[in-house]
Amino acid sequence: MSDESALSICSWNVNSLKVRFEQLKQLLETQQWDIVCLQETKTTDDRFPYEAIKAIGYAAFHAGQPTYNGVATLVRMDRFEHMALIQARLPHGDDPQQRFLLAQFDDLLIANVYVPNGQSVDSEKYGYKLSWLDHLLKFLNDTDCCSRPFVLLGDFNIAPQDLDVHDPEQWRGQVLCSAPERDRFQQLLELGLVDSLRHIDPTTRLYSWWDYRQLAFQKNKGLRIDHILVSQAMLPRLTACEINRQARKAEKASDHAPVIARFKKLL
Repeated sequence: MSDESALSICSWNVNSLKVRFEQLKQLLETQQWDIVCLQETKTTDDRFPYEAIKAIGYAAFHAGQPTYNGVATLVRMDRFEHMALIQARLPHGDDPQQRFLLAQFDDLLIANVYVPNGQSVDSEKYGYKLSWLDHLLKFLNDTDCCSRPFVLLGDFNIAPQDLDVHDPEQWRGQVLCSAPERDRFQQLLELGLVDSLRHIDPTTRLYSWWDYRQLAFQKNKGLRIDHILVSQAMLPRLTACEINRQARKAEKASDHAPVIARFKKLL
C-alpha cells in the first residue's frame, strides 16, 4: 500500500501491455505506486486502456505505435494537483519510434525512456542506439531538467558496471555492456544525475532483466538494465530503491521486473 507521507515511482518494461494488463492492474491496486512508467507497451494511442486505468485511480499519458516500442506514464489522480504532458518524442530527426515521454506532476519532471536495444555491436541498430543516446544527452544538456526536481527512468538497455551483470566476462564487449554504451550512461551521471539503486546499495549484484531462455531467471543469470536516475534536487528525498523480483515470477511475466524508488514527499 502507498504511504501518503511518501512518494513512490516505478519503472517497468511490460513487454506488451495487452499481455500484461491484468498483472499491471493487480500491481496498481495492491502497490498503489504514485507514478508508474511503462516501456514496450506495443500498442497505439487509440487502443491504450485509458478508461480501465482511470477506473483504478490513475491518469495516463501514452506515446505508442503498433507492435513495437511505446512508453506510458501513469499517475495517481489523488496525489498531484497539476499534471501535464510536456513532450511525447525525443528530438531525433524524423525518427518514428516512440521511446520518450516527458511529463510534469506539480514541480516534479519525469522523463520515461525506452532506449534502443542495439541488437549487436556490429549492427546498424547499435549505431542507432548510440545516436539516440547522444540525442538524449543533448536534450538534457540543452534544457534545465537536471537542475530541478527531475527523474529520468526506464529501460536503458545498458548494464552500467560489471556488478550489474551475472557473468561479466561472457558479456564483455557485447551489446548492453559495451564500452560506448557504458560511456553514454556515465555521461548521464556527469550531468548531475544519480543512479538511485546504487546510491542506496552500491555493492550487491542485483538484476532487473532475465532472458526467457535457458532458465535464466531460475538461475539468476540476469542484467540490471532498468534504472531510475534522480537529480541532485531529488537526491536528499530518496529513501529506498528496490527491484520487485516477485513480479517476474508471475504467469506470463515480462522478462523485466519493476524497479521502484521511494522518496520523502515533495514539499
